[in-house]
Amino acid sequence: MKLSLKKPIIFFDLETTGFNLTQDRIVEISVIKVMPNGEEIRRTRRVNPEIPISPEATATHHITNEDVKDEPTFKQIAKSLAQMFVGCDIAGFNSSRFDIPMLDQEFQRVNVDFDFSKARFVDVQTIFHKKEPRNLIAAYRFYCDKDLTAAHSADADTQATYEVLMAQLDRYEDLPNEIEKLAEFSQQNRNVDFVGRLIYDDQNREVINFGKYKGKLAEDVLRRDPSYYEWIMNGDFTKNTKDCFTKIKLRLKK
Repeated sequence: MKLSLKKPIIFFDLETTGFNLTQDRIVEISVIKVMPNGEEIRRTRRVNPEIPISPEATATHHITNEDVKDEPTFKQIAKSLAQMFVGCDIAGFNSSRFDIPMLDQEFQRVNVDFDFSKARFVDVQTIFHKKEPRNLIAAYRFYCDKDLTAAHSADADTQATYEVLMAQLDRYEDLPNEIEKLAEFSQQNRNVDFVGRLIYDDQNREVINFGKYKGKLAEDVLRRDPSYYEWIMNGDFTKNTKDCFTKIKLRLKK
């Protein structure tokens, strides 16, 4: 089945130095840009993260410090990468919780202003978990009847993610072949920030989704406990999460 597209969609996957969104860095990014006419543009690039790759990460993706020491830094490729994403919707596997916030954090770190709010996000993992709860290797075997022998290389994972979504559309007649509706279906929550520290309730109010104030309206918490905002600003949270809390705080001053 061919994707029904009104604008391009980018499938992408990251390999990183570790799994901390604020501390770790990208070491490889792979992209498949699918155009409305079906044309596909593929790019894979390794990146010098300028910090050591953790042994745990290397054990997963098999990329070593030696492999990337002569590659360009993220700062050197950020502008051209951002330009490739302009005007596109975005898809990935677990991308809503990891790849998108990680990429956003890297863009912000090198002062490249990319507006993710203009894209719709399709998380193929969420569709999979709603339909057949397993991981990407199992999804590839289940939907495509293939073994993902090169799992945790960005190129193989990106290709597998693309193929899995195509197979999901073929398998489930009730799964809409429209990116806007796929993006809606693949959401776990209606996130305010990328990682879901804040979510919207049914009245479109921001609700804290973690810690001691989980389930509380963010406005109410920031009014009653001003120190909570300072804790967020000084804590190990992504800049995107901090920016969302700041917008709420500034709104309270009006």
